[in-house]
Amino acid sequence: MALLFTPSPGLRDAAPNRWDWILLPLVLALLVLAAYGAMQMSRPFVVGQALPISLDPVYLPYYLLRTILRMFTALGFSLLFAFVFAALAAKYRAAEKAMIPLLDVLQSVPILGFQAIAIAPFIALFPGNLLGVECAAIFAIFTSQAWNMALSLYQSFRTVPPELNEAARIFRLSAWQRFWRLELPFAMPGLLWNMMMSMSGGWFFLVAAEAISVAGQDIKLPGIGSYIAVAIDQRNLGAIAWAIGAMLAGILLYDQLFFRPLLAWADRFRFEDTQGDTAQRSWLLDWARRSRWLSAIGEWLANGFQQAMGWFAQRHDGTVAKRQWVRLPSWWPRAWDVILVLACAFAFFRLGLFVHQDVGWGEALHVVGLGLITLCRVMLLIGLASLVWVPLSIWIGLRPRYSQKVQALAQFLAAFPVNLLFPLVVLALVHFQLNPNIWLSPLMVFGTQWYILFNVVAGAATIPYELRLAADNLGLRGWLKWKRVYLPAVFPSFVTGAITAGGGSWNASIVAEYVSWGDTSLVANGLGSYIKQMTDAGDFHRIALGIGVMCIYVMLLNRFFWRRLYLLAENRR
Repeated sequence: MALLFTPSPGLRDAAPNRWDWILLPLVLALLVLAAYGAMQMSRPFVVGQALPISLDPVYLPYYLLRTILRMFTALGFSLLFAFVFAALAAKYRAAEKAMIPLLDVLQSVPILGFQAIAIAPFIALFPGNLLGVECAAIFAIFTSQAWNMALSLYQSFRTVPPELNEAARIFRLSAWQRFWRLELPFAMPGLLWNMMMSMSGGWFFLVAAEAISVAGQDIKLPGIGSYIAVAIDQRNLGAIAWAIGAMLAGILLYDQLFFRPLLAWADRFRFEDTQGDTAQRSWLLDWARRSRWLSAIGEWLANGFQQAMGWFAQRHDGTVAKRQWVRLPSWWPRAWDVILVLACAFAFFRLGLFVHQDVGWGEALHVVGLGLITLCRVMLLIGLASLVWVPLSIWIGLRPRYSQKVQALAQFLAAFPVNLLFPLVVLALVHFQLNPNIWLSPLMVFGTQWYILFNVVAGAATIPYELRLAADNLGLRGWLKWKRVYLPAVFPSFVTGAITAGGGSWNASIVAEYVSWGDTSLVANGLGSYIKQMTDAGDFHRIALGIGVMCIYVMLLNRFFWRRLYLLAENRR
C-alpha cells in the first residue's frame, strides 16, 4: 500500500512549465466553484421554508453551477451502478434472468414515481438540512441516467470479440484484471457516448427533478430546472430564452472540459491497430499532455493502478494446490428458474388482487387500451427515428471531424426540455385546429430519439479502420457496403439505443400526451396522459395502475422483441 501513495521521482522533480501555469488557474477555479456549490447544498432547511427563485438573468450562473453539480454527482453514482449491474448481468446467467427484466421495469417507471418514493426517506435522513432535498433531486436525475449506461455496458460486455476472450484466457487474467484490462476498455467508446446521452437525459427531466412536491409543499431548489418551472408558471418567454442560453453555455462548458478530453483519450481503446482518420481531438487534453505536473500525476496514478492489478493476479507456480472454485449443484439453475416463476406469479396475483379490490376490472381494461395506443405511438416513432438517424449517425461516426462539430449540438438538442416547446405547440395546434392525438405524438420522441443517434455514432466510430480498407479493396460500394459492413457493425449499438429510446419514450409520454400553457391544455388519448391526469387529481390507486400497466408493456416488448434482436446481435458479432 505504501508504494501506491509514494510520489514518483517524476512528480517530485518535475519543474512547472508554461502549460502548468496556464492550467493552474482553470483547475483552481473549478475546485473553488465545486466547493462553493457543495457548501450551498448543505445548509439549514425546514420543510415549508420558501426557497425563492428569481427570474433575473444575473442569478443564472449560480443556478447553472448548482444544476451541473447535481448532474455530475448523479452521473458518478450512475457510473458505479452501471459497472456493478453490467458485470453481474453479463457474467452470471442466473443474475441476468432477474436483472434485465428489472432494468426494463426501472427504465419504464416515470421519474415522478421514483421521486414520490425517495423524497420522504431522504428528508428524514438529513433532518433540518437542505441536503436531504438535494439528495432526492440527485436521485431523480440518477433515474434518468443510470439505465442507459448500464444497458450500454451490458451490451458491450456481451459482444466482446471471441479472439479477445481467447487472449484473456491464454494470459490467465483474473476476473478483476479481465474487467479492467479487456471488458471496460472495449466498452469505453460506447460508454462515453452514453454518458453524454445520460447527461442530456438529466437535462430533459430537470424540471421534474428540481421542482419537488412533498407533503403538500412545493420545493424549488436553486437551479435551471426550477428557473424554467417558474418561467412557465409566469408565462415569461424572455426568461425561457435566458434559460435556453444558460443551458447551451453549460453544455458547451462540460463538453469542452470533460467529455471532449475523455473521447480523445478513449481513442487508445479502439479495437484496431491504427486510428486512420478517426482520431478525436481535444485542446484541453493536448494542454494536459504538455503539462509536466499533470503528466507526472498521470504516471503516478498509472503506476498505482498497475500495482492494484498485481494484487488480483491469477498465478500458479506449481508449488501449491490450485484454487478450487465453489461449484453450484446441477439442480440450482432449474431451482432459480422456479423461484423466478413463483415470484412473477405472486406479483401478478397481487396485481390482480389490487385491481379487483381498488380500481375494478373495467378501469384496468380501459388503461390497457390506453397503453396499446401509446405502444403504437412509441413503435411508430422509434421506427421513423431509426430510418432517419441510423444512416446519418453512421455517416457522422465515420467522420470524426464532423462528429466533433455536431457533438455539442446533439447534446443540446437531446437536453432540450420538451416543456419549453409547450408555448409553440399549444399555439400551433389551437390556431390550425390540429388533432392532439396525432400532432402531440412527436413530443414523445423529441428527447429520446438521440439515444439512437449517440449509440449508433459510438458504434460507427469503433468500426476498425482495417475493416473499412478491406471493404474498399474488395470493391464493396453503395448498398452492398452498408448491408455487409456498416449495418452489421452498428447493429448491437442500434439495439441498445432503440431499447433506451423506447423506454424513454414511454416515460416522456407523461409530458407529451398532456400539454398545458397557462389556462390552455391539450390532451391526447394514451397511458401517459392518464397517469398525468391521475397525478394531478391525487388518485394514487390509478397512478399505481397506470405505472404498473406501463411496466408490463415495456417488459413484454423487451422480452419478445428487443431481446430477440439482442440475441441476433450477439450471434452475428
